[in-house]
Amino acid sequence: MEESRLIYSYHHVFKGFAAKLSPEEVKAMEKVPGFISARPQKVVSLYTTHSPKFLGLNQNMGFWKDSNYGKGVIIGVLDTGITPDHPSFSDEGMPRPPSKWTGQCEFNFQACNNKLIGARYFTNGNRTPLDEYGHGTHTASTAAGNYVQGANLFGNANGTAVGVAPLAHLAIYKVCLDYCLDSDILAAMDAAIEDGVDVLSLSLGGPAENFYDESVAIGAFSAIEKGIFVSCLAGNSGPWQGSIGNGAPWILTLGASPIDRKIRATALLGNNEKLEGESAFRPINFTPKQLPLVYPRSKAKDPFCTPTSLAYINIKGKIVLCETGGNIGRIAKGQAVRNAGGAAMILMNQEPQGCTLNAAVDVLPTTHISYADRLKLKAYMRSTTTPTASISFEGTITGGDRAPMVASFSSRGPNQPSLGILKPDIIGPGVNILAAWDVSIENINTKSMFNIISGTSMSCPHLSGIAALLKNVHPDWSPAAIKSSIMSPVGLMNLANNPIEDQTLQPANVFVIGSGYVNPSKSTDSGLIYDIQPEDYIPYLCGLNYSNQQVRMITNRAVNCSNISHIPESQLNYPSFSIFLGSTKRTYSRTGTNVGNANLVYSVKINLPPSTYLNVNPNILRFSRMNQKITYNVTFSRLASTRSNSIAQGFITWTSTKYSMTSPIVVFYQ
Repeated sequence: MEESRLIYSYHHVFKGFAAKLSPEEVKAMEKVPGFISARPQKVVSLYTTHSPKFLGLNQNMGFWKDSNYGKGVIIGVLDTGITPDHPSFSDEGMPRPPSKWTGQCEFNFQACNNKLIGARYFTNGNRTPLDEYGHGTHTASTAAGNYVQGANLFGNANGTAVGVAPLAHLAIYKVCLDYCLDSDILAAMDAAIEDGVDVLSLSLGGPAENFYDESVAIGAFSAIEKGIFVSCLAGNSGPWQGSIGNGAPWILTLGASPIDRKIRATALLGNNEKLEGESAFRPINFTPKQLPLVYPRSKAKDPFCTPTSLAYINIKGKIVLCETGGNIGRIAKGQAVRNAGGAAMILMNQEPQGCTLNAAVDVLPTTHISYADRLKLKAYMRSTTTPTASISFEGTITGGDRAPMVASFSSRGPNQPSLGILKPDIIGPGVNILAAWDVSIENINTKSMFNIISGTSMSCPHLSGIAALLKNVHPDWSPAAIKSSIMSPVGLMNLANNPIEDQTLQPANVFVIGSGYVNPSKSTDSGLIYDIQPEDYIPYLCGLNYSNQQVRMITNRAVNCSNISHIPESQLNYPSFSIFLGSTKRTYSRTGTNVGNANLVYSVKINLPPSTYLNVNPNILRFSRMNQKITYNVTFSRLASTRSNSIAQGFITWTSTKYSMTSPIVVFYQ
């Protein structure tokens, strides 16, 4: 019997299908009346005990209590599936799912409950929602895992694990193995819309493309039309500029930062200098004594600790210095060192990674150190003919005052498909996050119920959980309203009350942090929001010079841009500004909606470099009732001496006696 070539029929994300067709068959199909477009399959990448507390979420008080811990909200997670019997997905204390829920549980055994209310698979040839990779279990528990006491990774980060919205329900859509196909993603989003989810969480994405050619952007537009909030990762392609993905303005796009917790592993050099690194490895019978140091690059000219480079030197019983990178993973480096007889490894950042450290479970005693400490270590190596070091494992340390700090891997703007929309929108916890796990840890053939991993994949479910909390408090708010309430009352300072830094310890710019660091307790009572209805995006899309057919691919409706008043990207009622400024001044407007008290007066404060003159009119907003809307204009002009092809950034802040709402600004001088 011939295998069916029809894979999926889509009903909500757009009217169409996915099928296995030859190039000749596609050409023939283009001649059929009613044909709109066809494109080839694309592959998309997969890109806790302490983070809720770091976000200011405390049990039985404040925002967590006021939002009923996300009770009654359904979070749909598109990822690698789920481990249904993990205690994070227990339904103890959970209410029944809302009556609107129509989803399915496609396990071939009794697996779903009042927490895990649905589980479906959209992976060809892998006919189970079971998570064989761990990624989906980790992200789902981060968003809405139930309380699990005594969670830890080999004794590290011990505490009570809990998701950001612990009373929210979970609906799982398996779309990835170790890769994700966009036809599967669209099919899952199509199903999730029909099933009745409230929030969609996608810790996946590919390179930035025009929105009509991005499966996630297309599916997300149909979702927000149904009132579903969509949260996506920014990508792990930092620190390079223009590396941001999932940049559609109807998506919340997340960058990643560490929290104030480290899993400390310290290297003590022979000159008594301490280099504080990180590792989740807990070695047995390893004494922190001084051992000879060896650096393979000095002889093999290869700093990445490949089996070939290590064959050039004797490393038996020594601590080996290895650099990050070289398209070789940390675990593979450690295995090569161990197999060649090395006693331990010091993993050293290259300059782009700066001070971003990962607390992985290594295969031998290891510490991961920053680029600054690498320079100290190499200077010490040059200072003596008999360099030595020891490594001690100190476990969990909390309270670092430089957090939050942007991770080196967190993708940066500008947002290439739409430079007039500033991305990322915001940053959240994404480094060394402990959450549910149920497969072998990093190829060391040891199982753990929890694992510590890093990525914008980890920041995405944190914000999906926050969106669920807000959905509980404000069930009538649109996705754009929820997004605005998340983006505007943010943190711009770290715990030391200094500007948030990037991996180089320099103040992070708006292409790195977007609006800033999420502040959940202020998001629920944000005072002023910028709302956008789905139809408002059509003039914006036409303004991108998309064809009628391309706009239709996104909006799933017939559109004639010649009959629509186009707006420039920067005119979309977005909570930030990204503008191009030549010799002629530019004016853009924003419409704020009062969601605070009935009578509020806001005054504006402008923080911009002297190269740009900015006028806000009116500069005072007087609200007399709830849900009242007021429009203000912002006019930008530049000094004649301002250098072209340069960039400036700043903020405007609206402040009342109770609220403070900040919008970041980036200006490209033409």
